[in-house]
Amino acid sequence: MSTGPNRILDEFAKLVTDAAGAAQGVRREVETAFKSQAEKILNTMDVVQREEFEAMREMALKTRAENENLAARVAELEARLSKIAGQEPEAGSETSTKRTTRAAPKK
Repeated sequence: MSTGPNRILDEFAKLVTDAAGAAQGVRREVETAFKSQAEKILNTMDVVQREEFEAMREMALKTRAENENLAARVAELEARLSKIAGQEPEAGSETSTKRTTRAAPKK
């Protein structure tokens, strides 16, 4: 009978397949446990998520560009105003260096 060795090989292949399936199940369980523990730790650390960071970065870049455009516009308007008033703007000076900040009101 030639079914003896084939049957042993079939049983061995079935055993290996079952063991591989069990190993994959254990791997998934370990990954799930690790991910949940990592999320728990990151949530307690109050770490910003990547999507939030990218959104804030885009807002900051847009704001910076807008501020630069507004600063150039203010400089142009100040130059036009001083020309209208009959004053020549000081050569080489920038309006941002001439400005002074107001002191914050005391509480």
